Parts: sequence; C-alpha cells; structure tokens
Amino acid sequence: MPSSSRNFEGTGNVNGVLPPDPNGAVGPNHYVQWVNLSFAIYNKSGTLLYGPADGNTLWSGFGGICGQSNDGDPIVLHDDLADRWFMSQLAVPYFPFGPFYQCIAVSQTADPTGAYYRYEFVISNTKLNDYPKFGVWPDGYYLAVNQFNEITLSFSGQGAVAFERDKMLAGLPARMVYFDLFSVDPNLGGMLPSHADGPAPPPSSPNTFVLFDDDAWGYAPQDRLQLWRFHVDWSNPSASAFSGPTILPTSPFDSNLCGYAANCIPQRGTNRKVDAISDRLLYRLQYRNLGSHESLVVNHTVDVGGDHAGIRWYEIRNPAGTPVIQQQGTYAPDADHRWMGSIAMDGAGNMALGFSVSSASTFPSIRYAGRLAGDPAGTMAQGETELIAGSGYQTDTNGRWGDYSAMSVDPTDHCTFWYTQEYYSTASSSDWKTRVGSFSFPSCATNLPSVTITATSPQATEAGPTSGTFTVNRTGSTASDLTVTYAIRGTATPGSDYSALPGTVTIPAGSATATIAVTPIDDPLVESDETVSATLNLSPTYTVGTPSGATVFMINDDFPADLAISALTAPATAGAGATIVVTDTTKNQGGVGTGGPTTTRFYLSTNGVLDAGDVALGDRAVPDLEHFSSSCRQLRTWPARLSC
Repeated sequence: MPSSSRNFEGTGNVNGVLPPDPNGAVGPNHYVQWVNLSFAIYNKSGTLLYGPADGNTLWSGFGGICGQSNDGDPIVLHDDLADRWFMSQLAVPYFPFGPFYQCIAVSQTADPTGAYYRYEFVISNTKLNDYPKFGVWPDGYYLAVNQFNEITLSFSGQGAVAFERDKMLAGLPARMVYFDLFSVDPNLGGMLPSHADGPAPPPSSPNTFVLFDDDAWGYAPQDRLQLWRFHVDWSNPSASAFSGPTILPTSPFDSNLCGYAANCIPQRGTNRKVDAISDRLLYRLQYRNLGSHESLVVNHTVDVGGDHAGIRWYEIRNPAGTPVIQQQGTYAPDADHRWMGSIAMDGAGNMALGFSVSSASTFPSIRYAGRLAGDPAGTMAQGETELIAGSGYQTDTNGRWGDYSAMSVDPTDHCTFWYTQEYYSTASSSDWKTRVGSFSFPSCATNLPSVTITATSPQATEAGPTSGTFTVNRTGSTASDLTVTYAIRGTATPGSDYSALPGTVTIPAGSATATIAVTPIDDPLVESDETVSATLNLSPTYTVGTPSGATVFMINDDFPADLAISALTAPATAGAGATIVVTDTTKNQGGVGTGGPTTTRFYLSTNGVLDAGDVALGDRAVPDLEHFSSSCRQLRTWPARLSC
C-alpha cells in the first residue's frame, strides 16, 4: 500500500466523552471532521481553519432545540453532486422522553467555514433515532436510524427517512418522508443508506439500504445481505415506497465476537478490552458509478476464529437492477485484531479499507489496506500501511470504541482516499486522539479534462418568460471541441413546463465553458414552483468533477382565480310577499385558469353586515369564469314575515 501523502492530528477529546464517533469528509479544498460533540475544519495541508467547536454552534441563532442541544452521533458528508457540505447530529433534549430530533445544516456555498441553511426535524415523538447514518443521493438526503421506545429504551425497529435535498440546497422549507419499519419486520435494524461519491447514479435510481443477517441469530436460514430500495416521490409523498428485500446469500461468517460484549478486543499493556461492535454494518455504504457498472462497497467486523476480529467486506454490483455480490473477502492477515473499518472505492475501481488494529502485543493503532481493480477477487492484495502507531491504551471499564470511522474519496481527482480514526498515545480512561490521513494508488492518475456544472442563473420565471442557465466548465486544454452529456430530472415536466433539453452540450474549441438555457413555457395551469436538475454523465473523454449536478428553480406566475361579486343591485324597498329583482355580477378579477363552478348565496341583512341570524334568500350557480364577468337577474320572493 502507498504511504500517506498527508498525515495530521485531528480533534481530541475536548468534550470529555466516550466513544469518539470519529467522522469526516473531504471536499475540493477542505477536510471537515466531526468527533462526537465537536467539529473542526482544516485545509488539505492539515492547517486548522476553524474549531474545534461544539456541534450545535452550527445552529447558533437558529433557535429551537438544535441551537440548544448538543447530543452528537454526528455525520459530516461532502455532497459531490452540488459541492456543498452536509452536517447533522441528533437532539434528545427530553431523554428518555420524546420528541426526538434530527438537526441538519447544509452549507450555502462550497466553503464549509461560511454560512449554512439550518433545519430541525422531529423524527418521532415516541422513538429515539439512535445511530443515525446518512447518504447523499440526487433526490434526497437519506437517513437510517435504529429506533428505541421512549422511557423503556427497548428496541423498536428500523427507521428510514428521506429529506428534500433540492429545497435544502436552496434554503427553502423542506419536507421529510419517514418509514417506521417495525410493522414491516420487527427484526430489521442496523441498516445503512447508500452514499454517492463522484458521478450521479442514473436518473430515477432508488437509494439502496443494506443490512446483514447472521444465520446464528435464528432469523435467516443462511448468512446473507438484505437490500431494500427507498424511492421518494416529492410530487406525491404518499406514493413514496420502501420496498424489498432482495436477498443476497454470502460466504459464511460469524459476527459473534465475545458474545457481543463491549469488552472484547485485547490491547497491549493492559487486561482492559474494547468493543468490537460486530452486530451491524459499518459506515459508509459507498456508491460509485463507474460508467460500465455501478458498485456498492461496505464492511463489518467478524470472528475469524477464537474471538479473533477480522473484517468482512463486499462489493455489490447493479444495485438498482438485479444486484449481485461481485466479490467478498475477509481481511485478517495475522494474529492482530482488525475492526471498526470503513471502506471506499476510487474512480478507477480500486478500494481502500481503513481500520483499528490491536492485540496483546500491539497498542491500538490506525492502519489501512487496499486492492487494485485488477487484483484477484476477494483479496486486499496490496497489503497494509500504518497511518499512525499507537503508544497507549484505553483503561475505561465500559470498553466503548468507535462507534464508527470514515473513509472518503477526494472529489477533485476521485483517486485520493482520506481516512480518520481514533487511537491512544498514552494510557488513559478516555484521552483518545484522532488522526487524519490521505493516500492514493499511482495507477489512478488521469490526464483527462475534468467537467463540472453550476446553475449560474438559478431561477427561471414564467413571467416574461425569463430563462435559467446551467454553465458547464472544463479544465485542461481547450484546443478542441468537447461534447458533454447530462441527465435531466426534477419536478418540472419537459415539453409542458419548459422547452425540452437535448441532453448534450458542446464546449467549443477555444472556450472552457458552455451554457444550457432552461426556457419556461408560460402555461395556464395553476402550479407551485418546480425544479429542473441537471447531472453530468460519465464519459471516456472526460472525468466528472465537483459539482456534478445543479438545479434551476422554475418560478411560476400561476395565481389561482380570484372570484368576487363586483356589483349588486336590489330595490330600495319591498313589501312582504312581493317579487323583487336582484342583479349581481361575479367576476374573475385576477389569476390564471377558471375558478371552477361556484355558488352565490343571497342573504337579507337589516344592518349591511352578514350576521348569524340573517335569512338566506336563495342561491345562484355561477359557471367557470376566466378573465370575464357574468351577470344574472335573479327573481326572489320576499318572505311574508319580513319587510324593509
């Protein structure tokens, strides 16, 4: 394995907590790390730019629960499709009582030190949203949670949530779609949602959630993976679906390390042991679109014999079609224990697996292993390298370690892996440290131009109409034309809401940019504002950089019909039982489209104000009205008991 190109100290235990939940992500210019209750922002040289700061600092001035509670279980992701930063933690202000919250912040620009759009969602009033794990997908930010009943904290099944990504990227009010899967199968738990690194998946691809089953649990007849598909429908949220499972039998494994006890993995210098967390998949479930195929990669900790921890890993192909386990392997090359892994694939199909390593003769340390795309299937044939050797151990009796780590891939080259994990430099109950490092396989380098897309005019309006604009940019030589293909999605309908787009654009020789106009069609329908999103497709003639997707908002000028009685005449006096003539004019005085059939009702009022005791004289049916008036003479018989 190649040695690290960057290797620097991350955030330590500034909040006095255990375990650290080390988590981080890389963007074009920054590395953002969130460790339990605090986050920090670095440049790629490892220079600290901001923090460490409490996680709820992101919601400072926002108000509500998220600005007050700082409860951790954090996730930080780089949204490669939009070149934005996604930050989230849970909030449990009334623990063990509900309601239970998820706090989400989305950067307003590509700069993680800048402003954020902040959101606060109630996930459940009665179920704790524990161990929240997110994935970025074109149509949403997807979340998996392990649910526990309030008060008793008994397990209450798997939760799956989608958040309205397009609206959150624009700072607009956003919705969520939530599935409580306990009634589907109370045994479901430990799922991960897929997270897209690099180019977007094909349009309309559902987000894949995955979990594993150990046959020893008595639930499944064999060791296996379950794949579920979450399709969210923002135009009709009630039509969203969480469907499955697709069952993929695996090679046999044993997930039972030390009876799942927290004190399991030995450490050098002490008889204290730490937690293997071998009952679930470990973050992330990474998705990679390689053009010729799509892959998911994921890992979990297993017992390779005699409570000896190793790492089982998988590559799943064709997740949106007929998925298959393309390859799988168990990494345990010697007597040391390896656990708490995180795996990712680069743009060339190579993989890297980061993990903790420890034994009675090895202090807890951080290492990584890997494989090239052409290596024998199921092997980490490139060996392993140490990111940092530990020189201490954890003495706390509860044994908590992890609960997760993070391997991510640089969106600027799709080649450089970045990993963060915990270790100890001295013997301590909880004075853990974290490390951040990067490395790449030399064979991943490419000389192809990198192509990105942005919404340079992010609003298109029917009034006018005024077009929105996508701009496609390329790096490198401009000596020749470069044709770029893209896919269109969104809530707006091509051909009726806007002029259909061809799906290709050519950057001419001598230029580094080309534009795509989104031209609205000013239709007569009454509609809410809609979206047009473009994502770049893969090609052998260029690489897809960050951002690889952008959204134009369609601002409609459709106002509902505004019906009013614009004129009313009646006799000044009338006797009891007399026939009178009342003439009214009902007008559509604004808006687009017809008002639909309506009814005008006439009342007798003695004071010019409609009161509860006023007498209804009769009704008149009013037809559809579109920008014109309708008059009708009404003959009414005056009630014998009334006079005016």
